[in-house]
Amino acid sequence: MSDRPPLPPNVWVLGFVSLFMDLSSEIYHALLPAFITIVLGLPATALGAIDGIAEATANFAKLFSGRLSDRSLRRKPWIMAGYGIAALSKPLFPLASSAPLVMLARFADRIGKGIRGSPRDAMIADETPPEIRGRAFGLRQTLDTAGALLAPLAAIGLMVWLASNIRAVFWIAIIPAAVSFLLAWLALREPEEHHAPLKRSPFFAGFRKLDDETKRLLKVGFLFTLARFSEAFLILKGIDIGLSEAMSPLTLAVFNLVYVVLAYPAGALSDRMRPRSILMAGIVVLIAGNIVLAETASFVGLIIGTALWGAHMALTQGIFSRMVADSAPEELRATSFGAFYFVTGVGALLASLGAGWLWDRQGSSATFLTSAAIAAVALAMLSLLGEERSSPSR
Repeated sequence: MSDRPPLPPNVWVLGFVSLFMDLSSEIYHALLPAFITIVLGLPATALGAIDGIAEATANFAKLFSGRLSDRSLRRKPWIMAGYGIAALSKPLFPLASSAPLVMLARFADRIGKGIRGSPRDAMIADETPPEIRGRAFGLRQTLDTAGALLAPLAAIGLMVWLASNIRAVFWIAIIPAAVSFLLAWLALREPEEHHAPLKRSPFFAGFRKLDDETKRLLKVGFLFTLARFSEAFLILKGIDIGLSEAMSPLTLAVFNLVYVVLAYPAGALSDRMRPRSILMAGIVVLIAGNIVLAETASFVGLIIGTALWGAHMALTQGIFSRMVADSAPEELRATSFGAFYFVTGVGALLASLGAGWLWDRQGSSATFLTSAAIAAVALAMLSLLGEERSSPSR
């Protein structure tokens, strides 16, 4: 609507910072399944362990960075530290020659992601009134996913150009990470006028004071994330049905294309209707995507299932963030995000470890069907929860 205020500059800056960092990180992510299983000759269980532990590490770090950001009354230093560590981790990937070294590289990269995540989302919530908060999170998610969309396309192009030399591609992918850090350093401003009146509280006391609505979201988020393993398994599904090493990132391109197209509309829609309804629709779409991927052995089925996965992400990720922001007291905003990312980190770890184990022993069909079943339980839990608190805009 025309009378709604414009999005603050920091939201745009954080969106483009996310775009460049995701462009870098997702080039590595797109090629890691082939690098781990083909170049290093490791099983899918190793891929699941590396991806699960790395993503869980990021979410564990968000728990502490969120609480420390609220206590220090600052956002930018934590955001800068996170992007800086992630940028410095990139050269470790082309230097890796074994699973432990790949694990170290992913660990450092995800630690950086974890440190910046909660303060970044809290900064967006700090600067946006509730009536445009869905748009703000939707925009950041859209720009972030635009980088993730460009990444597999860049990975495919670079692999063709460099004769499938994955290590050479990894060296080139350092460049957008450096751009991301410089943009955050030069353009991001600390909203000091917001933090001045807030009070510091003991470190662990903040977690005990979380809003009841936030605690309910933690439960749903855990179960939902338990159903949503790493997108690396979408790439493995593509390799299973015959995609080459160089073309394997194509599944990520499809996934992120749908994600980037729908993320902003989904966020904007949450400013006008119940966010929980959109979240429930996203879980239904995940169940449908899993069933398609479980049953297909064709390229067309792969594209349809992967597109549904992208749609479910657009309908859930920014919506979860918006719902956490709406439920959190101002002085516990980053703490609430940190707690949410912590429990979803546990779910991410268990999901990817379980997916790798199932994949090696029962195949891809059992992996996707198990995810669908867990998502159905999360949907049932969400439908039984009480109504979420209405924001001032509704």
